[in-house]
Amino acid sequence: MSQPFAKPWFKMTSREEFRFLVDVILARSTGDHTVVTLQDEQSGTTRFANNQVIHHVDRRCSRLTVTVSFGYRHGTASTTDFSAGAVQNMVARAERIARVAPEDLEHLPPPTPCQFPLRETARAETIAAGPTRRLEYANEAIGLCRMENLMGAGIVSSSVASIGIAADNGLFGYETRTEAEFSITVHAGDVTTITGADSIRTGSMGTGWSAASHRSIDHLRIQERTLVAIDKAKRSRDARELPPGEYPVILEPAAVAGLWCWLIQALDAKSYEKGTSPVAGQVGKPLMDKRLTLSNDPGHPDLLGVGFTQEGLPSGPSTWIDAGCLQHLAYDRFTAQAWGIKEMPTLEAPILSVQGSLCGTIGDLVKQIDRAILVTNFWYIRSVNHRDLTLTGMTRDGTFLVENGHIVCPVKNFRFHDSPLRVFRNIDAATVPLEAVSPETRKMLAPAMALPRFHFSSVTRW
Repeated sequence: MSQPFAKPWFKMTSREEFRFLVDVILARSTGDHTVVTLQDEQSGTTRFANNQVIHHVDRRCSRLTVTVSFGYRHGTASTTDFSAGAVQNMVARAERIARVAPEDLEHLPPPTPCQFPLRETARAETIAAGPTRRLEYANEAIGLCRMENLMGAGIVSSSVASIGIAADNGLFGYETRTEAEFSITVHAGDVTTITGADSIRTGSMGTGWSAASHRSIDHLRIQERTLVAIDKAKRSRDARELPPGEYPVILEPAAVAGLWCWLIQALDAKSYEKGTSPVAGQVGKPLMDKRLTLSNDPGHPDLLGVGFTQEGLPSGPSTWIDAGCLQHLAYDRFTAQAWGIKEMPTLEAPILSVQGSLCGTIGDLVKQIDRAILVTNFWYIRSVNHRDLTLTGMTRDGTFLVENGHIVCPVKNFRFHDSPLRVFRNIDAATVPLEAVSPETRKMLAPAMALPRFHFSSVTRW
């Protein structure tokens, strides 16, 4: 835990300092090619449970890594000590490893230098935010839970990182990146109500959840997110059990993102080439509802876009699924070269959207639906059959029955077995893209969707 009398940490590694370290390393290296990367991060996390802070720490982790290659042999070494002697020892270790390593026929020289796009990857308010600010936000969420006599648990975190990549061919990239996160789960315990002179009804526990992530800690909207979780927890008490089977569903953005992250991972070009991908043979063909589009927008102010990738390639806007048709695959550099692919699109700032007449909010979407199961989120999603991308998982923290445009009651959580390749082939209605953060994926923008069929295989017992 940070203390007022604690020693201040060294400042983050600047662009000039990273360039100096690169010059020292390149002057020392005798390899055919040398690549240097920097990861210098200062982060902090405040955790709370049972309406009290239980974990409040800051950490600093700085790492410099060098990869030296002699032909197809390469070796990698790292150090957390940036002194001249430690850096020289790191280069010597990488060279020794490279000289005895087996040949890697997929190893490539560093990418051609280019001008990386400048993006707003760092926000001053997040850099300035320390333990005090995170504690204030955690106490704000705790206070709202206490006012409702409910129990809250969650995290508030913030980080700032210096990220760099350089090579002996002139490649050089450096960015400062910030990120803040808030997540809360609210528990509404058993309640007892008197319904008549001798009648007592006991309701079961309900839970509600909400989360946010942003470059700016001031955009986490702690109060709004906490009130959403509180409302879902209170509504979730005394859940009704429905039989498993196929139901129309309304998936909130976090639930949509939880399924789509598995589909995004399935766009790997190597497995596509081998024929083991669940989307094998589908490039240029309809894959989803024709109104669906998946794009990358690293310049979007609400997403976590970057200027360059870990491989030293520029990040830019791209369209991966257009009008339901698959347009791109995710390539590593070797596979792209083997296939003659000149441009390698990235997907670190995904936006999923539906064309047509859209609802502005989830509440507006609910009003259009005659009958469906409303799912707040999925958790513990796992693969069942990779070939058709069948997944299993459970609903969580707010599952409700919708009838005639209204939420009529909570329902007990389901386990599902279904594939995003099937369920997103037809969409009944959708909202505009909204913030989607889930345990299964980083942040993306995704709509809430009403889907005609979703297979719930059983009722969970918790």
